[in-house]
Amino acid sequence: MVSFLAKGWSAIVVLMMVPLTLNCLGAYQNGVWLTISSMLVWIDQMDIGLGNGLRNRLAAHVAHHEMEEARKVVSSTMAMLLCIVFPILLLLLALVWTTDVYSFLNVIPETIPELRLALVSAVTLVCMTFVLKFIGNVYMGMQLPAVSNLLIAIGQTFALIATWLLYITGHVTFFNIVVVNTAGPLLAYLLAYPYTFHVRFPQLRPSLKSVNLHSALELGNLGLKFFWLQIAAILQFMTANILISRFFNPEMVTPYQIAYRYMSLVIVVFTVICMPFWNATTDAYERNDMEWIRQANKKMNWMTPGIALLLILMVIVSPWVYQIWIREACHVPLNMTAMMALYIFLIVASMRYSFFLNGIGVLQLQLYMSIMNVLFIPLAWIVSSYTQDIIWFMGVMCFCVAPGLVVNIIQFSKILKGNAKGIWIA
Repeated sequence: MVSFLAKGWSAIVVLMMVPLTLNCLGAYQNGVWLTISSMLVWIDQMDIGLGNGLRNRLAAHVAHHEMEEARKVVSSTMAMLLCIVFPILLLLLALVWTTDVYSFLNVIPETIPELRLALVSAVTLVCMTFVLKFIGNVYMGMQLPAVSNLLIAIGQTFALIATWLLYITGHVTFFNIVVVNTAGPLLAYLLAYPYTFHVRFPQLRPSLKSVNLHSALELGNLGLKFFWLQIAAILQFMTANILISRFFNPEMVTPYQIAYRYMSLVIVVFTVICMPFWNATTDAYERNDMEWIRQANKKMNWMTPGIALLLILMVIVSPWVYQIWIREACHVPLNMTAMMALYIFLIVASMRYSFFLNGIGVLQLQLYMSIMNVLFIPLAWIVSSYTQDIIWFMGVMCFCVAPGLVVNIIQFSKILKGNAKGIWIA
């Protein structure tokens, strides 16, 4: 229930933030901010999968009551994150100051003169959050996903309140909007750290003496697989905004993102229901309890047609929803919403199996299928250059995620029946 409420509130905050930032910045500057925020996702994923590796290994150690090993995993994760983020921060700051960011984002310099300073601030704050966000993975590993969801919701709420205060006090600038939106999540994790490791789980408190090379390598081997999956997954999300900005204009990013945020509410609901299955699957698999996995799979079988019907309904009522939500601030075409619904359905249908496969740690085939995400950029480039139509661009997005869904279904079926061999069980 707490997880559902946290995710629900998080979704409400995201919906409230869209018209608020749109009113603060206008369609053009808001499109630029949305493009930048999607680029910042890259930093969040540069942990080479350590966060997901941590939650899997932590769940396994706790299942076997190996608390000292669990503390080593937590300490080693934080140490590795610190080692990763510092050179990334220096590299990104150098790139921001030495490259023509206006040309890269197709932005008119006179429109946003503080763009470079905003990028420097955003990169610095997100890199700090990069380290502390592993706290959420600790709660995931301890099978408390509700707390992880709550931390995310608190960070988003901080950003919403700060943005609203800027709006009512008349201190809205592009720079200020960027800073409050990137500082909100960091503040939530800064407040959570002492509670987590001094009150809730003192036995897991990171310490230098608990940093272990073997634990780090163990996390690295598993984490690298998660890392490539994460990178492939966000490749479309980040590059889509950039490509739309370049092929069309920054203003076009706004209706695209509005359609995405509206339809992705389905992902929020789905994740609330299914996320606990990830670590519970790890626990069941460690205990060789395949019957639990089979029963859990039966409980989820009804969800796919339900998701499809929900998405269709959301498309039908979308004109009225947009009218209430953003009023006349931006027009979102119905065909764009429909294509986004198809894209979201393919993602959710694939995630339905990925949660189980990730919990078991069977990732090899998913890695191979991620090549379709890598092909997204050249395919989108060719199709968009030829058609000059964003709907065809979104069609390429759907085309690139569909094969992964088919493979996930086949692989999970083989594992469930006990006849998976070779690459199907790797």
